[in-house]
Amino acid sequence: MHRHDVLILGSGLAALTTALKLADQRRVAIVTKRQMTDGASDWAQGGIAAAVDSGDSVEAHVRDTLVAGAGLCDEAVTRLVAGQAREMIAWLTANGVAFTPDPQAPGGLHLAREGGHSRRRVVHAADATGHAVQMSLLDRVRAHPNIETFEQHVAIDLITGKRAGGEERQIHGAYALNKGTGEVETFAAGHTVLATGGAGKVYLYTTNPDTSTGDGIAMAWRAGCRVANLEFVQFHPTCLYHPHAKSFLITEAVRGEGGYLLLPDGSRFMQFHDERAELAPRDVVARAIDFEMKKRGIDCVYLDISHKPADFVREHFPTIHQRCLELGIDITRQPIPVVPAAHYTCGGVVTDTDARTDLCNLHAVGEVTFTGLHGANRLASNSLLECLVFGHAAARDILATPPAPALNLPPWDASRVTDADEEVVISHNWDELRRFMWDYVGIVRTNKRLARASHRIRLLRAEIDEFYRNFRVSNDLIELRNLVQSADLIIRSAQLRQESRGLHYSRDYPETLPIAGNTVLNPRPGTMCPSVCGVSTEATP
Repeated sequence: MHRHDVLILGSGLAALTTALKLADQRRVAIVTKRQMTDGASDWAQGGIAAAVDSGDSVEAHVRDTLVAGAGLCDEAVTRLVAGQAREMIAWLTANGVAFTPDPQAPGGLHLAREGGHSRRRVVHAADATGHAVQMSLLDRVRAHPNIETFEQHVAIDLITGKRAGGEERQIHGAYALNKGTGEVETFAAGHTVLATGGAGKVYLYTTNPDTSTGDGIAMAWRAGCRVANLEFVQFHPTCLYHPHAKSFLITEAVRGEGGYLLLPDGSRFMQFHDERAELAPRDVVARAIDFEMKKRGIDCVYLDISHKPADFVREHFPTIHQRCLELGIDITRQPIPVVPAAHYTCGGVVTDTDARTDLCNLHAVGEVTFTGLHGANRLASNSLLECLVFGHAAARDILATPPAPALNLPPWDASRVTDADEEVVISHNWDELRRFMWDYVGIVRTNKRLARASHRIRLLRAEIDEFYRNFRVSNDLIELRNLVQSADLIIRSAQLRQESRGLHYSRDYPETLPIAGNTVLNPRPGTMCPSVCGVSTEATP
């Protein structure tokens, strides 16, 4: 039994921000299923969108976000987040983050431009912003006496009041598997924060790390939280296509700095799909590449920045340049083979502007959430900003209440299960899930494809639920259980949206409806969810 004031599940930027803002007044536990740096935040290349240039404005940032979001962004939330961007950059700088400088710029920072932005406003640390931010904050987390970290611990489920013998809608902590010992440990806390990231690993091809298995979405759903807009899965248009490159992203900034998308014959094609060409938002570019690949029967397209001076390319994209060199591609002289891949989960657990969920003492921050910021398509480099703003908000809300006591909770009961006799069931189902999600619930969808996916997911869920009831939990079983649950919610959300909007494109409903609405799924239909106001509680788009 571990007891803390606050339990944070996850170790990305949202988690570290929340922990640091709490730690001077609360005892914090950070539980993460691998190492502290093994998450999507550390992989982020682009940067943080912020109107810090004198010629830019919060209004322009808001406008670009609303346009990318295709009518589904919550304007008040968007204005809240964009309005705090400058403050968040200052906080990171004060915590040791060294952003790429530009002595000629009024603010002293080099600003990149990415797809969907009307001007340069992306503050970055070369092409490895996430890693720079993570390492700086992690140094402070490890040095703080009030923060205890638990690596190699994978959360299984939230502990509800019903399980603890109290109020059903209360959360009192979580059970987590210690992967070193194989034992399930109990983490009791007055407040729990989900910062577990997205669900990109439900797809066969993704830019996400192996940790992105929808854990927080699935745990929150099982505990009684609503989820929203899970049909909007962002496919990054440019993932490196190479047999030895796993999930390596080619940042949006390559196109922002003048990179061209080319067919195998060297001709450009984006101008035929959108007047903004390579600077169109990600959903437009991903669909264009998908169209060209299927139309021509090609395995990939090419992203070319070699027309820029070699020194410019090496200076702006050192990580990409080095990784491609290791694979025999010199991006100063050769185009980069790329394909779209699942990149970001725009929907998630419903929260309010204080990061509160439907359950008492449970907050959620980062990619695991639906805040209303991203709408039907996330604007590039708004994700790290969202982590920062809502990490601060969650900490403020928790600190506004007296520390809640950590209860004596019942231990994990494994008395009626045995060791698994056939682990191959897990690996086979994992592979099947990711393949049919890619084929049936990918960039372009149809009613028939979604129906096939729904049928397959029901069969998989039955198998996994039976396996879970009868055998001891393992890391692979926990992740597969969460992936199947997350995939089910994505499919159900996609079937409810009978239009094409943003990241959700349906051949059966190619038009966009005149009135935009959120797709909200409620695990307890008909019940009210008092913690979060202003969002429908029923499962209707």
